[in-house]
Order: sequence, then C-alpha cells, then structure tokens
Amino acid sequence: MSNNTNPQHVPLAERMRPVTLKDYVGQEHLVGNNSVLRKMIDNGNISSFILWGPPGVGKTTLARIISKMLDRPFYTLSAVDSGVKEVRAIIEKSKENTLFSSKTPILFIDEIHRFSKSQQDALLGAVESGIITLIGATTENPSFEVISPLLSRCQVFVLKELSAKDLNILINKAISQDQILKKMDIEVREYEALLRFSGGDARKLFNIIEIIVSGFSAGEKIIITNDLVKSKLQENIALYDKNGEQHYDIISAFIKSIRGSDPNGAVYWMARMIAGGEDPLFIARRMVILAAEDIGLANPNALLLAQSCFSAVNEIGMPEGRIPLSETAIFLATCRKSNSAYMAIDSALANVRENGDLPVPLHLRNAPTKLMKDLGYSEGYKYAHSYEGNFADLEFLPEELSGTVFYDPGKNRRENEIRKILSSHWDKYGYDK
Repeated sequence: MSNNTNPQHVPLAERMRPVTLKDYVGQEHLVGNNSVLRKMIDNGNISSFILWGPPGVGKTTLARIISKMLDRPFYTLSAVDSGVKEVRAIIEKSKENTLFSSKTPILFIDEIHRFSKSQQDALLGAVESGIITLIGATTENPSFEVISPLLSRCQVFVLKELSAKDLNILINKAISQDQILKKMDIEVREYEALLRFSGGDARKLFNIIEIIVSGFSAGEKIIITNDLVKSKLQENIALYDKNGEQHYDIISAFIKSIRGSDPNGAVYWMARMIAGGEDPLFIARRMVILAAEDIGLANPNALLLAQSCFSAVNEIGMPEGRIPLSETAIFLATCRKSNSAYMAIDSALANVRENGDLPVPLHLRNAPTKLMKDLGYSEGYKYAHSYEGNFADLEFLPEELSGTVFYDPGKNRRENEIRKILSSHWDKYGYDK
C-alpha cells in the first residue's frame, strides 16, 4: 500500500495482505519447513507452477511473496482482461530484462483457466525457453483447463480451504494489528458465524468484518456475536455480493432451480453469474454434470444438449455464448427428472468399499489361452445375441451379491418402460414389484 494512500479507502483484505512467508497463514503443506515448494523458494530456483485452490486462500499473495523473496521482476495478468497481445508484450519485456539481468522474470496469471488455447499457446514458447517463470492461479482443475504442453511444463500445487484455526488467526490479527481496526474497541465473543459465512475464504472473511464494524460510531464498543454477523450480512447483502463473493451460493441456487424444474429461477441465477463475470465454461460444465445427475435416463438427450452447449460456448465465446447457455438451462429445467443413474453408481461404489474386490465369476472371465480354458474361464457364458430377444439368463454379479439391486428405475415415462423390460428379464431383482 502506498504511503500516500488513505487506508480508509483500501479494503481490509488488501491492508492485511502478508508480504512475507512469516505472516502467511495456512497452506503449511506447501510453505512449511521441508515442504517441496518451500525448498524450491529457499534454494532460489523455482520452476513454473500452477496454484490450484478455492477463492481467498492465498494464491495471489503467495506468488507476490515468492517474487519478492527471490528479488525477481514480477508481471501480472488477469485472464479476464488480457489477450494474446498483452501476453506477447510481457514476453518481449522479459526478453529485454534477461539481457541485463540473470534473474528470470515471474509472470503471474490470475484465473489462468479462463485463458483461451491461443493465449496459452502464446505462453508456451517463453516458458519452454526459460524467458519467464510462469505462476498460474486457478480455481478449476488445471487438467481440464490448461493445454497439455503447458501443463506438462508446470508443477501443480493444490491449496486447501483455510481451516477454522487459520481463520481465527486472521480474525485476531486483523483486530489487533490492522491500523484502523486496532483503534476500535472490538471484542469477538462468538466465532461460529464468521467462520461459517466465510467458507474458508480469507478475502470473504475480511469483507464480513468490514461490513460488521462499518455500522458503529467512533468509540462505540463492538461485540461480535453470531446474531450480529447474521443480521449485518442480511442488511448488507448487496455489498456482500460484490465482485462475485457469493460465487458458490449463486451456482448452488442455479443448480437447485434447474433440479426443481423452475426455468425462471435458472435463467435469473445464470444472469447473475454472467453479469458478475463468471466463466461461461464453468456454467456450461455444471450443466453437463447436472444433466447426468438430475435428469439422467428420464431424458438422455439432456446430456447430449449440455455437452453441445459446452462445445458451442467454448467455440463462440461471449456474449453470444449466453444464448446456448440460456437455451440449455431452460431445457434442463423443463425436463423430467431422475437421479437413478447417480444413485446406482454411488450404491455400487459403497458396496465395493464394503465388500472389497470380489472375484469375477468364471463364466464372465476372458479365456485367451488354453490354460485359462482348462481352468474353466468363460465356460457356461451365453452370447446374448444368440438367444431370442437378445437376452440370456446369466448371473452377472459375484456370487455373494446375487440379486443385489443398484439401479432402481425412476418414476417417469421413459424409465417406466425400462422397468417393464427389466422385469420381463429378471425375476431375482424384483423389478415387477
């Protein structure tokens, strides 16, 4: 923070941003003594890496601290505001720096998952040749969002949500050390609501504290309780929402609106996300998951449309991408619902965890060698297409699980037909009951 900047105009989260690892709270598995990243920093020889974790856990702060500790030139780009032109400009500037200094510049890219393939391609050569050391930050799985050639040249470090212990440290630090808050008479009597509403996000925690103290007069005693936190957040919901702080709450409302078959709620919450700058591919990806989880076999076309929406948005971008997003959300909301496929796989996984690796019945085993045939592998197997109705009555589960039902068809028109077919084949599963 500049000496000329009025601290009243600087958010608490920025005022409390640590500048050394000593003040950095959380992520002990990365920056604690003898951790991999800490050893790299202490040796002064870091390679390109990506920090993957939820919002407000210290990704940007950690990148800044590392650059300061290593005394490296530090450039930063936001994937939301930058394009290929800005990437190439920084690469050229880095080339000039390396002519006069042996210290490789660090390029920090926030929300790297929003970089297009062409933007990531523009980075690749500079990372490969060592012109820059890349530090990327993302809230999304980099395996899906970062191109393979770039990802293969970066280590991935996973940051965790801040624990209750970490958040308590931050609360007490802010009250006792912040140049504004320490002048106030603040007492925290209850921490539960502060921790719950912050959701492991330090930035959100500091925003909440600012909201709470803003309503008190100078010199007034401030006693923070769970009820005070709840009431203040309800009064200041618009402030609490700024800059997408309720990212997870809004995507939850969106998903639940579709699951609850309300297209109006779905479109409204989608609009909130789009207006707030949410990554449209994040929205599309969630609809792919929802189509399989909540609609499933009631209308298998839902998954096809959701996948097509993801591809369309990826290809055409925004603002036009809002149209297939809206079409898909409305379609999914108005579909019949079934979670039978979701329940089936979870039930089967629970059984596997409970019963372990049960042997495959001999008649279902492959028998590519004579020895396997002699041992009875594949003996008794019936090829379904050789029988009437393309069905042969066989046992397809381990003996210990015979008759166990994992898939229970939902009560919708399509799965009612599936139930009729299954009941005509399988007496032991009780599908006709």
